[in-house]
Amino acid sequence: MEQNFTYYIVLLVLIIIGFIVVKKVASCMIKSVVTIVLMVIAAALYWLYLR
Repeated sequence: MEQNFTYYIVLLVLIIIGFIVVKKVASCMIKSVVTIVLMVIAAALYWLYLR
């Protein structure tokens, strides 16, 4: 249980950092790339640790 909680915290921090980065960046293309990268990382964390 403690291990899953740790990964949820890491995922939440990743999402928060991603939103901060996206808000600071003006280009729509860079926003799309950042969003896709965050989604891939979140999917990888889910697939490797929470599944």
